[in-house]
Amino acid sequence: MSFLDKLERRFGWLAVPGLIRVIVGFSVLVFLLVLMNPGFEKFLALNPARIMRGEVWRLVTYIFLPQSLSPLWLLLALWFLWFIGEGLERAWGAFRLTLYFLVGMIGTTAAAFFFGSNFSNSMLLAALFFAFATFYPDEVIYVFFILPVKVKWLAWLSAGILFYGFVVGTNSYRMAMIAALSNYLIFFGPGFFQQARQRKQVTDRRKRFETESRGEAEPLHRCAICGATELSDPNLEFRVARDGEEYCMQHLPRAVNAA
Repeated sequence: MSFLDKLERRFGWLAVPGLIRVIVGFSVLVFLLVLMNPGFEKFLALNPARIMRGEVWRLVTYIFLPQSLSPLWLLLALWFLWFIGEGLERAWGAFRLTLYFLVGMIGTTAAAFFFGSNFSNSMLLAALFFAFATFYPDEVIYVFFILPVKVKWLAWLSAGILFYGFVVGTNSYRMAMIAALSNYLIFFGPGFFQQARQRKQVTDRRKRFETESRGEAEPLHRCAICGATELSDPNLEFRVARDGEEYCMQHLPRAVNAA
C-alpha cells in the first residue's frame, strides 16, 4: 500500500468531491463582483504583508481571481478548468485531487512569503494542467474550437515557456517556481525517476543479452582461411580484402597475392 493510499484511508473524509466545479463557481462569483466593484480584486489577492496584518482570507480567495476581465476569455478558461478538473477527479479520485490542490496552494503561498513571487494562482492552474497532461497526453482539444491539438504538445509548449523563465530568471524566481510547482514535483517526480530507472535497466539487459548471444554463436569477425575469430583470439585484427572476404592479419597477404 502506497503512502497516498494510507493517507486516503486515514483522512479520506477531507476530500472535496467536485472541487474544481466549486472553484469554477466561486471564480464566476468573484468575476461578477470585480465587474461591479472595480479594484475589488485587490482585497482578495495573495499579499503576504496584508495577511500578516490579519487579512487571512487572502490565503484562499486568491485562487478565485480571474486571469482576465474579458468575459469570452473567462468563459474559455473556466470551461477548460472544469474539463481538466473532471478528468483529474476520474483519474485520481476526490481525495487525491484535493490533496494535490492543497499542496499546490501551500507551495504558492510559500513562494509568495519567502521569495516575493506574484504568481498568484497562475502556477497553481499550470500544475493542474500538467497533471492532466500526464494522465491524458493524447487527449485532443480544439484551440478556439477550430485547431485540434493533443494536450501533450500544449503541455510541452507551456513547460518550455516556464523553463525559459527558469533559465533567465533570478535565483529567487527559480526557487519560487519550484515552490509553486511543488505539488507536481511531489506527485509525479518519483514516478518519472522510477520510469527512467526501469528504462535504463531494460536497456542494460538488452545490451547484455545481445552481447551474450553474439558471444555464444555470432562472432563479428572470421578469417576466411583459418576460421579464427575475435572470440577464439581477442588479440587478432581483421581486414576485408578486395575479394570481399575478411582475413586475419596473418593470412591477409596470402589473400592479396592470390588476388
